Amino acid sequence: MPSLGAGMEEGVLAAWRCAVGDHVDRGQIVAEVETEKGLIDVETFHAGTVRALLVEPGTKVPVGTPLAEIDAAERSTPAQPTASASPSPETVSSERAADTGDVRATPGARQLARREGVDVRTVAPSGRHGTVTREDVASATPPPGPARARISPAARRRAEALGVDVASLRPGPDGAVHLEQVESAPPTEPKRGAATGMRRAIASAMSRSKREIPHYYLSHTVDLGAAVAWMEARNEARGLEGRLVVGALLLAAATRALKKVPELNARWTGESAPPLEGVNLGVAIALRGGGLVAPALVDAHALDLDALMTRLTDLVERARRGSLRSSELSAPTITVTSLGDRGVETVFGVIHPPQVAMVGVGKVVSRPWVVDGDVVARPTVTVSLAADHRVSDGHRGGLYLAEIERLLLHPEDL
Repeated sequence: MPSLGAGMEEGVLAAWRCAVGDHVDRGQIVAEVETEKGLIDVETFHAGTVRALLVEPGTKVPVGTPLAEIDAAERSTPAQPTASASPSPETVSSERAADTGDVRATPGARQLARREGVDVRTVAPSGRHGTVTREDVASATPPPGPARARISPAARRRAEALGVDVASLRPGPDGAVHLEQVESAPPTEPKRGAATGMRRAIASAMSRSKREIPHYYLSHTVDLGAAVAWMEARNEARGLEGRLVVGALLLAAATRALKKVPELNARWTGESAPPLEGVNLGVAIALRGGGLVAPALVDAHALDLDALMTRLTDLVERARRGSLRSSELSAPTITVTSLGDRGVETVFGVIHPPQVAMVGVGKVVSRPWVVDGDVVARPTVTVSLAADHRVSDGHRGGLYLAEIERLLLHPEDL
């Protein structure tokens, strides 16, 4: 069970996305884990063959518990990347379907059949070469009794976030409550003072941060005139989907400025926090049902502005849909938080341990500004830094904010 954030002590294995005997590649999603912050896709960091699945879906286990065994022996004899060695999509599909007695069934179908108590040999196949698919098993699954409807972990988590009573929803024709039903249902009156699972997780992480990290805070107001003009010039020739937003420029500046003060891009190990090579930029994202998550734009240092904008859009959309990956939640090396869309002009964040810094971005505000001796109206933003005094001091933090300002005054360097 991976740790998907400070304060996480356990998680529930919601479902397997692989089966014994499957070959998995590095980075492939192999499981779904339900945590206080939602349903997370878990990737494997090793390629190989799945030898055993050690935890049953629905089981809660502590962080660090082995979930599966993967024979990584294949890594020593990688396949040659020749055209003839590449299987066709049909071949891959066929290989992933496994025999079950006289029946061929996909891993997903066999997994669902085990969970629902369906004998896969009795299911009529609709897949290629007579393979039983997951949809075939779902169709053959008897509807649940009236006392309890089936609901996916994602829909259940969404119901909790929105305050929807699942028991009040009428199951669909397949006997299950779906995500669309949860999102369209009116919220149930919340219990006064009750804390959700996500709120408890946030409270635990932030309490630890304030207990263990000696924070210091700095802020600096930056003229955004040059950056906004440069961005608008670039956007003129673009369609809506390809346009940049000010937020992307600020994230890029926060990332590039770490070259100047690399010690802010680090994780506290207990005795020190050596600077890290790559920047996995955490982005605090408010969820519509309340609470927030801070997944990472992995390798943000290697992204140009367009790529960063694309990845940011995708990350926000998946965070709000409840479709994040484990590596994105465990990867951040520094985080940016913004409350500008709520009208807040200055944000003083709380560092997410074991990170050692958090950047705050406020609302873009038009202010009187002195330019070449004249007072003019300029778009400005206040950028703040919360940093760990065990790792850096105010002098270095000030250099970091000054570098962010320099980059925003010369956006062509972003």
